Amino acid sequence: MMKQILLIGIFITSFAFNSSAQRVAIVDVSSILENMSEYKTAQTELDKIAKQWRQVIVKEQDKLKAMYNEYEAESVLMTEEMKKQKEDEIMEKEKAIREMQKGYFGPKGELFQKRQELVQPIEDKVFAAITEYAEDRGFDVVLDKSSGPGVLFVSEKYDKTQDIKKKLGIK
Repeated sequence: MMKQILLIGIFITSFAFNSSAQRVAIVDVSSILENMSEYKTAQTELDKIAKQWRQVIVKEQDKLKAMYNEYEAESVLMTEEMKKQKEDEIMEKEKAIREMQKGYFGPKGELFQKRQELVQPIEDKVFAAITEYAEDRGFDVVLDKSSGPGVLFVSEKYDKTQDIKKKLGIK
């Protein structure tokens, strides 16, 4: 037991000593991407596609609303069997619209796939430049200050965003 505690203590001390010697760089990946014309073009294309698909869904929802209004207006004249048939049609239309939304905007939908096609190569290019930069300059850790609340403060001497932009030919 004492041996385990001693080994853990040595490990923690060793880790603390080694971690203090690490070289750290901070990069704002969002800033880099937002300044790349190819990224802006890809984002514009994605926005255009998403807008078109939203319009298709709105048209289908309008058709559904019309079906429901027709049902409401005519239901007093329908038999129970006719009502059931019309309700089933309305439910099928609702299901089809949900499936369409999922197909376009779901986690494995067409918009996600299109994003992978258009944006992923650009992001890969940026991450490759960051990796190459870090390896060339001997950095042990590179953090992205744009990726959430994990980085609360960054000293300017650690922010290497401009260096990466220069490496990618971005102003």
